[in-house]
Amino acid sequence: MTDQNQNETSNPIQSPTIVDRHVLNTIEYKYKNQRDIIITIKQPEYTSVCPMTGLPDYGCISINYRPKEKLIELKSLKLYLVQYRNVGIFYEHVVNQIMDDLVSVLDPNWMQIIGDFTARGGITTQVRVLYRAS
Repeated sequence: MTDQNQNETSNPIQSPTIVDRHVLNTIEYKYKNQRDIIITIKQPEYTSVCPMTGLPDYGCISINYRPKEKLIELKSLKLYLVQYRNVGIFYEHVVNQIMDDLVSVLDPNWMQIIGDFTARGGITTQVRVLYRAS
């Protein structure tokens, strides 16, 4: 077995189903009845892999939200996002999966997630998804 083959087998493409939203923890927002705020969180070192080629994908995930009663605990968010490291997932799908998972634990008033992905073959991609509570 060559070194190249060993590297390929030691980092197989994983399914998006391995990402566990249960690592996400929340904190009570103490000012929920006093102030309306918008929180912005950026993860400029997001990485996953292309499900077609297995090549690494890099980007910045920006999360903007207006909380109702809960805030996201940042260490748990970091642990959540790092799970994507070897996951084969398209850009459009990952921002939607992150949105679904965060909305399920936070129940925010409003949330926007932006995936700003680095160039691949001379093409950059930015994906935005928006959620508004009904």
